[in-house]
Formats: sequence, C-alpha cells, structure tokens
Amino acid sequence: MTSGTAAASDAPGIAQGPSVAPVLAEAVRSGVTESVHRGSLVVLDADGGIELALGDVSSPVLPRSSNKPMQAVAVLRAGADLSGERLALATGSHSGEQFHLDLVQKMLAQAGLTPADLRNPPDLPLDPEEARARTAAGGAPDRVAMNCSGKHAAMLTACVAAGWPVAGYVDPGHPLQQLVRQEIEAASGEQVGHIGVDGCGAPLMAVSLTGLARAFRAYVLAEPGGPEHRVADAMRAHPEFVAGTRRHDTWLMRGVPGALSKVGAEAMQAVALADGRGLAFKVEDGAKRAVGPVLARAVRLLGVRAPVLDRIADAPLLGGGRRVGEIRATF
Repeated sequence: MTSGTAAASDAPGIAQGPSVAPVLAEAVRSGVTESVHRGSLVVLDADGGIELALGDVSSPVLPRSSNKPMQAVAVLRAGADLSGERLALATGSHSGEQFHLDLVQKMLAQAGLTPADLRNPPDLPLDPEEARARTAAGGAPDRVAMNCSGKHAAMLTACVAAGWPVAGYVDPGHPLQQLVRQEIEAASGEQVGHIGVDGCGAPLMAVSLTGLARAFRAYVLAEPGGPEHRVADAMRAHPEFVAGTRRHDTWLMRGVPGALSKVGAEAMQAVALADGRGLAFKVEDGAKRAVGPVLARAVRLLGVRAPVLDRIADAPLLGGGRRVGEIRATF
C-alpha cells in the first residue's frame, strides 16, 4: 500500500493546497504527456478494510454531491414519503433533462410549495446539450433547472412532513441539517471535520475519503426496509434520475448490477459494489475530464470486468476536430 499526505491549507481540517499526491491520470497528446492530474484514492475490500490507499485518504475533504445519499437518508428519517424516482432524484445531481424538471415541479406541488421556496440558486441545466437547447429556445437560468433542485425539493418535503420551518432549511442549525450531520457521521464512522457551503447553498460536511467509501459500503449492505437500503435501491433502480442519460453514474449503475455510484463537483467520486467493496477518490485539481478514466480504472481494481467501463474510461483529446490523444489513468 502506498500513501502520501497533502499539506493543509488555511481552511481548518481540509486537505488542500500543495501536496505530494500521486498522479492518477495523465493527458497524452500526440504521444506526449501534456499534463497530469494528481489526487487521492482509497479502495476497500469486501470486509471494509483498506486494500489500497493512494495519497491522503484520512484527512477531511469536501465530498460535494457525493454526500447526497446521506442527505437523502436524513430526509427519510425526517418523515418524507419518497420512493422510486422521487427518492433517486433526492440524491441526484440531475442533468436538467425535461423528465428531471417535471418531477421536481411535481414534488414541490405535492408538498404545497413552489419553485420560489427553493433556496438553491438559478442555473442552466448541468448537461451541455440541455443547456444549449434551453438557451437556443430563449430560456433563462432558473432554480428548477439547477442540478441540485431535486435534493432541495426533497429537503423541503421533509420539512413539511416534520412540521419544521421551511424558511432557513439550508441553515446548518436547522433541525434537518442537524439530522443530515448525524447521518453522515453515523454512515462514515467519523466526526464531520468541517462545515462549509456547497454550490447549491446547502451545508457541506467534510469527511475523509475512507469515511465516504465506508458510508457507501454501509448503504449497499444495509438491512432491507431501512432508509439506507431504500436510498441505495432507488438510486440503482432509477440511475437516470441520479444523473442523466449521458452521465457516468447512470452508465455505471446500469452496466454493473448492484453498483452504487455518485459523483461530486471538483472531481469527487464514491462507489460501492453489492458485496461491500468500495472506493472513493478526489482529483486534486478538480478536473472533470479525469473522473471517467480514474473511475473506470478504480472499478477494475475491484475486479469488475464490464463493457461499460470502456465507455466510462473514454476521454479523447482532439486536434483539428479529430482524436489525437486521451486522458488515461496511470495507477
């Protein structure tokens, strides 16, 4: 097992800044390594032990949207009556496809709320094709189109169900966010190392990559009927509501039966397989282009041999409109 440790920045408890993290992926153009992407990765075996650690896997990081399954469990514990596609969307960073937007609207209406109650910012759809189509049709950024609107609609639904104030539901001191913290700590087996603000405005709670991988492992191994199992089942049954029709999470959960997968902004990713093997990684520079190749290589390290991994790993570099290189994993 190899390891390295990132130097701490001035943000308390968060591993960032200059580091000796290993190279996880490289950009090779016309046969020349043009740039590299460093990062940290942990792989867990079926018993939950660390099988491989690259970089710093024990310091708190910001999991971004990889925390959404735990947030969704908290929503269920608060009393929200969500299942199937609605529960999958509660965990999602959706692409802004029409079926996503329609379901967010339905969830709000069923809770007696409107898009004006959402506290996530207005945005264009996350998927570039959807964003271009919306702009071409004269559409503007709005709260429903923002990729976290499903999570926020679910949080609002939970507040209505529990009789908690709807106003201020993204405040870290709100009862729902206190419940989220309890769930993240219980699932990861760690204390939250730092609380920040996510891109959507909700509290962002830091744990280590190892803690994140253990949380996903706990969900795939959870007892049937419990909220953790319900969230995992909804995500795996309806992955297009977790992501979209053109996204890695959807492809992986469709192509590897029993896999649970959730990407986060700034090149975060967590995955667990049905038998409890799992992984989590963070690409240090936040480059999205490295996520697919690193994800495919890491899943292969878990022993998975599935055609979908070739699709996930494919990250071409273009020159003059044709393929002249690729981003490829190096570990």
